[in-house]
Parts: sequence; C-alpha cells; structure tokens
Amino acid sequence: MSACTPTRIDRPSRSYRSDRTKRSPRTPRTRPTSQDPSSPGRPGRPFRIHPADLSASVTVFLIALPLSLGIAMATGAPLQAGLVAAAAGGIVAGLLGGAPLQVSGPAAGLTVITADMIQVYGWRTTCALTVVAGLAQLALGCARVARSALAVSPAIVHGMLAGIGVTIALAQLHVVLGGSPQSSAVANVLALPGQLANPHPAALSVSVLTGVTLLAWPRLPGRWGRRLRKAPAALIAVAVATAATVLAGLRLPQVDLPSWRSHALPELPHGPVLGLSAAVLTITLVASVESLLSAVAVDKLATTRPGERESRVPSADLDRELRGQGAANVVSGALGGLPVTGVAVRSSANVTAGAVSRGSTVLHGVWVLLAAGLLVGVLELIPLAVLAALVMVVGVQMVSLTHIRTVQRHREALVYAATLSAVVLLGVLEGVAVGVAVAVAVALHRLAHTRITIDEDPDGTHRIRVRGQLTFLAVPRLSRTLCEVPDDATVVVELHGSFMDHAAYETLQQWQDAHTVLGGAVTIAGRDGQRIAEPASAAVHSCRPWTPWRNHTCTRPQSTREVKAGGNDQLASGLSAFQRNTAPLVRDELARLAREGQRPSQLFLTCVDSRLVTSMITSSGPGDLFTVRNMGNLVPLPGAEAPDDSVAAAIEYAVDVLHVRSITVCGHSGCAAMALLSSTSGRPQTSLNRWLRHGLPSLERMADAGGRGPRLADRPPADAIEQLCLANVVQQLGHLAAHEPVARRVAEGTLQLHGMYFHVGEAQAYLLDDDSQVFAPVAPTAGSTSLV
Repeated sequence: MSACTPTRIDRPSRSYRSDRTKRSPRTPRTRPTSQDPSSPGRPGRPFRIHPADLSASVTVFLIALPLSLGIAMATGAPLQAGLVAAAAGGIVAGLLGGAPLQVSGPAAGLTVITADMIQVYGWRTTCALTVVAGLAQLALGCARVARSALAVSPAIVHGMLAGIGVTIALAQLHVVLGGSPQSSAVANVLALPGQLANPHPAALSVSVLTGVTLLAWPRLPGRWGRRLRKAPAALIAVAVATAATVLAGLRLPQVDLPSWRSHALPELPHGPVLGLSAAVLTITLVASVESLLSAVAVDKLATTRPGERESRVPSADLDRELRGQGAANVVSGALGGLPVTGVAVRSSANVTAGAVSRGSTVLHGVWVLLAAGLLVGVLELIPLAVLAALVMVVGVQMVSLTHIRTVQRHREALVYAATLSAVVLLGVLEGVAVGVAVAVAVALHRLAHTRITIDEDPDGTHRIRVRGQLTFLAVPRLSRTLCEVPDDATVVVELHGSFMDHAAYETLQQWQDAHTVLGGAVTIAGRDGQRIAEPASAAVHSCRPWTPWRNHTCTRPQSTREVKAGGNDQLASGLSAFQRNTAPLVRDELARLAREGQRPSQLFLTCVDSRLVTSMITSSGPGDLFTVRNMGNLVPLPGAEAPDDSVAAAIEYAVDVLHVRSITVCGHSGCAAMALLSSTSGRPQTSLNRWLRHGLPSLERMADAGGRGPRLADRPPADAIEQLCLANVVQQLGHLAAHEPVARRVAEGTLQLHGMYFHVGEAQAYLLDDDSQVFAPVAPTAGSTSLV
C-alpha cells in the first residue's frame, strides 16, 4: 500500500539546525529518485559496476549465448543476428529500460513470427520491420500505455506462448531427426511420420544427449551436485554434446558465422502495405506484452529473494521499460539483428545470481559482443542439431503445466485451449484474435448465465442459492423462484456471484420488504454464508467502524448490546468489528509484511493527540509509515540535559536500519503540550514538565521572531498557541537535523525532511516551504503525489 499525502515542490532547501548551533550557508538538497545506483541518468553519479553484478552478468551471458544462436537458427536468420540482438538487448535496453534486473534479447516467443516474416519478406526487410516495430514501442511508451498491455487475459498470453512453443518444438524436431523444418506447424505434423521413419542417427544421438543433459543437469543430487548446478544447464548441454561430436568424429552441419563484413543490414520494406502493417503490429504487441509481463514477474521475484531489503532494487517503471525495449529493437534491427524482448528465463537467472542493478544486464551484452568477435572459432564447432535440441526443449517448456492448472482453476481453460490451437493452426496474430473473441464470449456467458435454485432445510428454512452474476436477464427466473416461497417462511438468499445490477437489486429488495410485512424473515448472505449488511438508514442500526470518529450514538437496541464488565465494551466491540469486517480484507497484506518484514519509506513523528489518525491523514496502510508519537511531537537535542533515548533510538533505527527516504514532523492545532509549554514556569518537576523542557527552544524561537515567524499561507495564526505550534514544527526539524544519522543522510542527498501542520477543526493539512517558512495548504487534487 502506498500513501497519498501530497509532497512539497522540489527545490533547494536549507539544512535544519538548532538555534543553539551556528547556521551554515544554504546548500541544495537533492531529491531521491527511483533509479538504481548504477543508472547513468542519475545526476552526479557515474555508471558503476557492483561486484555482484559482475558475477551475475557472466552467468546470464553463458545462458544467453547458446540460446541466441539457437533462436536465430530456428527463425532461419543469419546466426550473427542472434548475437546482435542479445548485445543490443543487453546494452541498450539495459541502459534505457525501466526494469533494472530484466535481461532482454532474442526470445523464443518471437521465433514463429520472425520465421514467417523472413519466409514472406526476406531477412533484410524483416530487419527494417523490426526497426519500425521499435519506433512503435517508443511511441507507446511515450503515450504511457504500458499498464494497459497488462489488461490482456493471462489465459490468452499463456495460450499464445504455449502455441508458439508447440510450433517451435514441431519445427525443431525435424532438425533433431536430421531433416529440415516445413513452412508451417500443420506441414511439420504431416511430414513427421516420414521423418521418423528415416532419422539421421548422428544428429539424433547428439540431440538426445543435449536434451538429457539439459533436463538432468538442474537435478544433480548431493553436495557436488549443488555446486555443479551453479553452471548454466544450457551451456553445459551444448558443451557436452559438442565435445562428444568432436571426439566421436561425427560429420554434422555446424554453426557457420560468416565474416562481419558481409553481414546483412536492413533495406526499405517492399510488399503489400496491409501485410507489412500486420507484421509490425504483431511484433510490437507480442514483444511488448511479453516484455511487460516478464518485468512484472522479475519484480515479484526480486522482492521475495533473500537480502532484498538491503539491496533495495527499484520497482519497474513499465512505460520506461517499453521505451527501452523500443530503442533496443531500433538498434537491433538497424544493425541486422533479431527482434528483442524481455526474456523471463534469463531475467530470473539474473535475479537468482544476485544482480543488484542494471549493470549486470549491460555487462552481459558486452560479453556477448566480445564473444561475437573473439570466440568465432569455438562457436563454429557447435552442431546445428545441438542448437535445435536446445530450442526444442525450450519450446516444450513453454507449455507450462503450472499455467494450465492456473487457468483451469480460474475456469479459463477454454480460452487457453482456443488460443493455443489457433496460434498453431493459423498464426500468432490470428490466434490472439481468436483468444480475445473466446474470452469475450466466455465473459458474456458468465454475465448472462445465472443458476437459481431453492431448497428447504430440515428446520423449515427455505434456502435460495443464486450462482452467477445477478443481472436484469435473470430477473424473470428470480421472480418466479421468490414467488414459490410461503408467505411466513424464514428465507436465506445466498448470492454466490460478485455483481448485482439495479434491476435485480430492486426486485430482491421489494420482495424482501413485502415478505417481511407478511410475517416472514429474510437473510441475504454471501457465498461463505455470512450475512450481508443492509444499507444504513435512520430506521435501522447503522454502527460502522468509522462511526465513533463522528461522535456517533449507537442505535442498536439496548437489549441487544453487549455489556462488558469494567466498561470495556467499546474496546471489545471495536476488536470484534475489526475481526469481522477489516481482518479478512487486510490479512493477505499483513501476511506478506510478516514474511518480508517492514520496509517503510517514511518516518512520521507526530503528537499523541487522539484526534490525529496518521493513517487516515496520509492515506497510508500497513507497512507505509514508521511512526513515533510523543507529547508535543518533540525531538530532544543530542546531548541535551535529561535526554530521551527512546526518540533518538527510533530515529537511528529508521534512518540507518530501515533506510527511510524522508522524515516528517507533524504538529497540529489545539496542541495541549504547546498550551502547557507556554505556562511551565513555576510548575513542579513532574515527568510531564521535565519532558516539555525539550520544547522551550520553540518558545524562544517564537519570542525572538516577534510575529515574523512561521505562518500559514491562507490566513494569519488564530492565536498564540497556533503560532507556537507552527514554530515548534520548524524548531523540531532543526533538532532532528542535529542527530548524526540524519545529518549524514541529508548531506548525502538520500534523506528529505518535511514539516507538516494539521488543523483538526478544518481537517486541513499544510506543508512547510523551507525557504519562506510558510505552511501552504494541500489542495485536494487528483494528481497529488506522496510523501511516502
């Protein structure tokens, strides 16, 4: 959850210091950004390589190298095109993309599309179409529509990828058997019996060795197995099969990397405009959706890995990622490379290997570039059958049993199967269109199809069950069922759907009112059998969890109220209401926080006043704010007489352990501590008065200002107490800056200090402008950003 408290305008601000210390000249404070430490776009920070990124980049490079060659071979493109795409994806998308840990390059998901384009338009035109698709991705990224791409049903996406995987596996099976793939999946199936009857023994042998090694390597048992498994299975499989081929003296077609001087570059597209447009659209949509889904998956994987709290990799900026993918496709196509997309397999390996920034992705592209120039002799030893077996296994793995179980659990198996079949039989774009059509038809069927049954329990209760969405289309059946209920019967209506339109609601409400008048009883329940609350009205009990904040007087009849001994009924009732209404809604989020630990972005220091509900004011939720509350929102100075270590300890923990990005000191109107502070002289030395001594510098600041101290932008202070409340916020920010951890982080530019004032009677928040010492009211605009 994130808070929605508006933040102030970013401008140079001065360091807060106590009046007891000498003021220093103002120095600008840099606003923290969401970029990772190695981002070249961060002002004043050179591109740096973390040691963890160096080792992770080698792991990803060893995975990407054979796969890039295999995918290029499967598409029918020059093998160098796979290396060009891997280098462009790593370097360009790595530098410009919005998902720091995502690895981009040629992917199996685009293999079928690229192969069809090469067959129809030729390789050089395909490169030009890749450039145009990259430009289209740049435009979509600038239009900030990346989130819209995630609206596609997961069943369609998984079905599309599975269909592509089946098509790849069918084509590469022919190469594994020593033959050549046909032009379509159907043709490959028809030609398969003849190919099986006449296999090439040598090609089949090295292909089987490749597949067995690829599948068995991640499952090596024992301590040595755990150590050996650190080497990428794809690299080991290719190395073992290639070594076996060389040692056995087998004569098989091998990788052929022509001189880079003869490398084919793009040419202007020629052909029917409609066909060219469809090809560009297909690459754009498939590459974009696959990249964005991969970025979201990598985000989740990075969040849950051990040590993530310390590394703090920024969340993916999907619009920036889309622009980065577009730029990579422009570069790859212009240099004669395959289309580029985010690759989930390489990205997950990057995260697992311990990468902490985009440096790993960029370095992997550099290693691919060096290998393309220095390892040509080694790469040309690899048999094509080995690469075919590698890509075939990848294609089979794209038909994920986990995805099948997931779509089946959500009753979308029909959408998945239709998309998969259409992609195999018709093509990717046509298959996605069929999948969308089936998904819409299924959604309409669910909306229109409602099953209504009525049963009588042994105790005479009539139970009406409504399964499906209750719309106007189901009103006639609902009315007929309701009319079957005797006038004085007890009825439970169970609504198992998630939607009820106005017509159905009116029908059910009118029948309920009439049935109650005739002496019957009606309970409306959800799918779990729990009663659904009625709308609040003046005639019925309407207590809700928020009503005590409005000095609500309970309307529940006295006879039904729970009376607790010791006057504890309000606490017990509130706890009961939380367990009944709120706990089911927040349980999953709290369980996640319990697993991952707290990672608040802000320390919020405010008063203990019961009228200040910090989560309500800041629109924050569990895990957002690290809150410290005390009488008068005071921050004792380090080394002050009678210091209070509890506040200093909380500040140190928030800054040095939790690494919060901002600290807010929030005062409020009608502060009792400020009223007591203004009349502390002569009072006995009680705990309260000793604590309030930490606020005396605020009283001195107000006296020294002589009416020219901090003020509100929209009106003068109402009285001396409000003037003191404003001065106290500024003074406590100065005390805060005197603490060593805070001063250090502020100087580094990684911590911001905010002043805030909340007027309780007006429910109005104010934010402090450092330069003018004016508290500006926060406007209720929809585009406000967050302090958190």
